[in-house]
Amino acid sequence: MNAFADTRTYPPSDLHAEARRWAAEDPDATTAAELSRVLAAAQAGDAAAQADLGARFATTLAFGTAGLRAELGAGPNRMNRQVVRRTAAGLAAYLLEQAGGAYKPRAVIGFDARRNSDVFAEETAAIFTAAGIDALLLPSALPTPVLAYAVRALEAEAGVMVTASHNPPRDNGYKVYLGGRAVDGAGRGAQIVAPVDAAIAAKISYDGPLARIELARSGWTVLPESIADDYTGAVVALSPATEASRPARAATSIVLTSLHGVGSATMLGVFDRAGFSRVMPVIEQAEPDPDFPTVAFPNPEEPGAMDLALATAERVGADLVIANDPDADRCAAAVNDPGAGWRMLRGDEVGALLGAHTASRIAASGNDGAASAVFANSIVSSRLLGRIAASCGIEHHETLTGFKWIARVPGLTFGYEEALGYCVAPDLARDKDGMSAALVLADLAATLKAAGSSLPERLDELAVEHGLFATDQLSVRVDSLARLGEMMARLRAAPPSSLAGAPIASAQDLGAGGDLPPTDALLYVSTDDSRVIVRPSGTEPKLKAYLEVVEPVASAAGLPAARGRAAERLAAVKNDIAAALGA
Repeated sequence: MNAFADTRTYPPSDLHAEARRWAAEDPDATTAAELSRVLAAAQAGDAAAQADLGARFATTLAFGTAGLRAELGAGPNRMNRQVVRRTAAGLAAYLLEQAGGAYKPRAVIGFDARRNSDVFAEETAAIFTAAGIDALLLPSALPTPVLAYAVRALEAEAGVMVTASHNPPRDNGYKVYLGGRAVDGAGRGAQIVAPVDAAIAAKISYDGPLARIELARSGWTVLPESIADDYTGAVVALSPATEASRPARAATSIVLTSLHGVGSATMLGVFDRAGFSRVMPVIEQAEPDPDFPTVAFPNPEEPGAMDLALATAERVGADLVIANDPDADRCAAAVNDPGAGWRMLRGDEVGALLGAHTASRIAASGNDGAASAVFANSIVSSRLLGRIAASCGIEHHETLTGFKWIARVPGLTFGYEEALGYCVAPDLARDKDGMSAALVLADLAATLKAAGSSLPERLDELAVEHGLFATDQLSVRVDSLARLGEMMARLRAAPPSSLAGAPIASAQDLGAGGDLPPTDALLYVSTDDSRVIVRPSGTEPKLKAYLEVVEPVASAAGLPAARGRAAERLAAVKNDIAAALGA
């Protein structure tokens, strides 16, 4: 789901005329025929078809949390070749305006294995080339982190990644990065944010015939396959195998799934070159498949998505399960917790593990690196990383949701968001990267195993040292975007007075701005330090409430009781917020 432009309401005759015009211009025979069928049904009086047309033409796609993202289909509110051509032409115009004739902009274009991703990418390259931009096309369907790496490595002014990440099979999307001479500072190589998104949108025109947008027949450069090898080498260099680490890595068994996405070959290459020789892919999910046949929803956070991987891990007695989402910019992990069996680690748990590990490596370097290190996480992520950073003398920032904001923190050393996104190497890729994060996490798991410990035991140590930070979510999926606004309005009009029996100590409407840019979110903190943040999702039709409670822990012996108290408080907080939302 995206941030939307102004919606439009057409009289039926005008809507039908607009649909006919769109179908007549459509360069894709499949979507043209699809739209013609819907139009014919609407003209025959089919109310569902009329509503479908209204949804397709209600607005034009706009840049949201993760760029453009929508269902494939005809119309300006869907992902299709017309939308991509007009978007690419607008982006080209923006890049040329920024260059002002002083240089020839360079852009890298990547794509995943979803339907039409390769077509959208090649047409983008053709439009850039015709406009006078040096277009560099990745050689095959590759992970998003490879594109993010290429933007920085090739000093490109822009990057485009055609992907819908972990969305359902029917979706596709279009991420835009700026770099090189087109942007200054920490945002070089990151995804676009305001006001650049609005400036690019202003160049995207839906007026005038599509034929006016020129496509070159040739002239762009297809990058060599070595670009993926270069990325792999750069990732391995973050945590290379040494004489001391090789035995532990060779003894660590990992199950890997790419959930039918494009990360498998690259991730296997990273693990192999880093000395992890016992890596077993989930065969049924290893090859790219736009239908995602073994999962109901190709997101490792969703129920059932990890079943095959966990069953494989149980069968082979693995130490760790690693899952990348379909474009491999996210990393999920599961561990065998003694006494509890296999369990998924929450994004906040992985964020804490990676943050503490990064802090330890900084301390071990012996050159007072903590003084220049910077950690960051999104506001909806756990506050534990801030506690870890403070204990190590490391500067810490909170940002708006989305890695386009985390990546922009000046001097960033490590950043994460609870939705399984981690940046362990900002100089490598100024975005979340599920493959470099997987390597660092596997290195930590191997090191702990060799010392007779484990990732769950390390989490216990962090809880004793900093307190038990327990998190959960309440997610309300909706059929109508209007419902999101209604629930937020209800909460603004009648906010909760307490959370799990503790009075609200502070309430903040983040839409008013302040330390962060304005965003549609509400934040509540109770007198016992329970925290709730409620916001509409930026990528899916959901309202999300992010819940956190903190329990002090005096010793390892007190952890079970602290977990019990935390679970009770989280359940009560969830009930309070659900009631306030009318969910």
